[in-house]
Amino acid sequence: MGFWKEFKEFAVKGNAVDMAVGIVIGAAFTKIVNSLVNDIIMPALGMLIGRVDFKNLQVVLREAYTTDTGQEMAAVAIRYGMLVNTVIEFLIVALAIFVVIKIMNRVIQGRPAPAKTL
Repeated sequence: MGFWKEFKEFAVKGNAVDMAVGIVIGAAFTKIVNSLVNDIIMPALGMLIGRVDFKNLQVVLREAYTTDTGQEMAAVAIRYGMLVNTVIEFLIVALAIFVVIKIMNRVIQGRPAPAKTL
């Protein structure tokens, strides 16, 4: 079988199209989750904790400085606040996927079994 014919059969199969749709929806869902975490959850959580902006939480290992030649050297820091944001984003996505899979399993179990053909 030729390469192009094999590729055409793969690309036209329902699974490949379903996968492509899933990827596009997943990318859009990621933007929604990022906005939810960064614009709603983290500011509210920061206010509850004591007016903390999680994006700015960091441990500075070396302060910014200027060398003898006048070159600006950036600070070196461990930005653990961004890690907190990312972990919360992950948990929201994992929860959403869990709920969708659980609903799909209920729908699939509720369907009548297909008739067997010999």
